[in-house]
Order: sequence, then structure tokens, then C-alpha cells
Amino acid sequence: MLMVEDVDLTPNPHALKFVLNQKLLNVETRQFPDQISAENDLFAKGIFEINGVVSVFYMDKFVTIEKAKDTNWGQIQKPFIEFLKSFDVNLIPAENEVKKNENESELIKQVNEILNQRVRPYLASDGGGLEVLGVDGNKVMIRYQGACGSCPSSISGTLAAIEGLLRRDLNPAIEVVSA
Repeated sequence: MLMVEDVDLTPNPHALKFVLNQKLLNVETRQFPDQISAENDLFAKGIFEINGVVSVFYMDKFVTIEKAKDTNWGQIQKPFIEFLKSFDVNLIPAENEVKKNENESELIKQVNEILNQRVRPYLASDGGGLEVLGVDGNKVMIRYQGACGSCPSSISGTLAAIEGLLRRDLNPAIEVVSA
């Protein structure tokens, strides 16, 4: 039975990270910015049925829920715990096989390697994630996931820190933009 082991605050005042007693995913991260995007994922879809939930992000052993600004956590936490108790983890869609992309540029590989080692673990500890959407010249396009998606500090401070890290370790001309 799925259970919440811990609840962590995130830098986003409207998002909480719920640490669970078992893994949901081994490799993937899954971001659902709205209820429509969760139609084919019974786990995320069930969470969206809780009044006040505006986004769902999950990976490994945690779920980050973002609530509507006018909703209090008491309206979400108890229904979420009840949902977990009755949810069969076998209904979570299978993970996609990770394929090596031979066409992936060397720059994207290097960017992802640095992000995997130095950035993503910290974002995950705050209930979030980061996806590299692509590279155009020296411009790296990223998308924040989970609690980071609508957090004011990710839009300014974290973005600048990532850009500084990539400039120092890869190329001083790199520019990082959030999509």
C-alpha cells in the first residue's frame, strides 16, 4: 500500500513534496501542468480529481502537488492520503525505454551530464525537476518541472545559477532560457 512517509516544504509556497514509501518510477520524471495532460496517467488523473490541485509532478519516490492559491493544504492532504491507500501502483503507466539519441548534439550531452550531477539532485530535493528542450547555437532551452515550474526563485535565481555553471564549465557564451 502506498503511504506518505514525509512531507517537505518547497521554495514554492503553493507546492508540497510528498515522499512515499515506495518507488513510482525508476528513471523517468512525469510532469502534468493541468488536468487535461493527465488523461492517460491514472495516478496523476486521480490526484487531479482532488479539489484545488493545479499541477502534479512525480518521479522516484515522491509526488509534488501544486495547489490553487485560494485552496488550503487541509483540503488536499487528507484526500490525497486516502487516494494513495486505494491506488494500485501497477496502474502507473510503464516507463518508456530510455533510448540513446545518436543525433543528440555533444553540447546537449554535456549539458545534461552537468545538470544530472550538479543541479537535478538539488531540484528533486525541493520537489522539482528540469528538462532540456534543446539547443539553438549557444542558447540552451529548459523547462522546469514540479515545484520549480511556477516558483519565483527558479525563474530568476536558479536560472542564473544554471547559466553561470554552464558558462564556467562548458562555454562562456552559453545562454540559458526557460520555456
